[in-house]
Amino acid sequence: MEAYALLREGWSRVHDVAVDAESLLHLHGFEHTASHSKRVAEEAARLATRFDVEPLGARTAGYLHDISAVFPNHQRIAIAEKLCIEILPEEYVFPMIIHQKISKAMACDLFSIQDEAVLNAIECHTTLKAQPSRMDLVLFVADKIEWDQTGTPPYLHALLSALDKSLEHAALVYLTYLWEQREKLRVVHPWLIEAYRYLCQTIHV
Repeated sequence: MEAYALLREGWSRVHDVAVDAESLLHLHGFEHTASHSKRVAEEAARLATRFDVEPLGARTAGYLHDISAVFPNHQRIAIAEKLCIEILPEEYVFPMIIHQKISKAMACDLFSIQDEAVLNAIECHTTLKAQPSRMDLVLFVADKIEWDQTGTPPYLHALLSALDKSLEHAALVYLTYLWEQREKLRVVHPWLIEAYRYLCQTIHV
């Protein structure tokens, strides 16, 4: 596919998701993303085991959730258009957030992932969505535990404590953290709004 032509140069798959994802990210200079993705994969597998979700799929989703980092932010709208991805108005305003959809496409097209649960979890790992699957929740929470910023996440203690109740409670901790500062955010993605409201209603907050 034309959108991936340059990415493929110098990259050889060995058909091991962990190795292939790391090699592609390293090839294009994204060592930090490779490290983050490995930590998320490991955490996702742990959470999956804890909450009776398929751990291999969770691990795969963790390794590939940020694989679209290889595309610079300023190219993401054009790449999404080439891949025929639906682009929401908020994603035009803040292209970074569409990386979750591009990562899903890359997982399918470049890594031959066909498991819909894995692909769908990758697609909403930043925002979550209403009526999330267990795999969606596992990847979303793992990504927030092993965040890609420096320092300790300000919500981490509350999120880890909420895991003693459920994945839904843990996810809601992070969504609430964002919701309470929504006026400061450049955009509030509609999927995030739907996920927040859905979990509030489901958990009866």
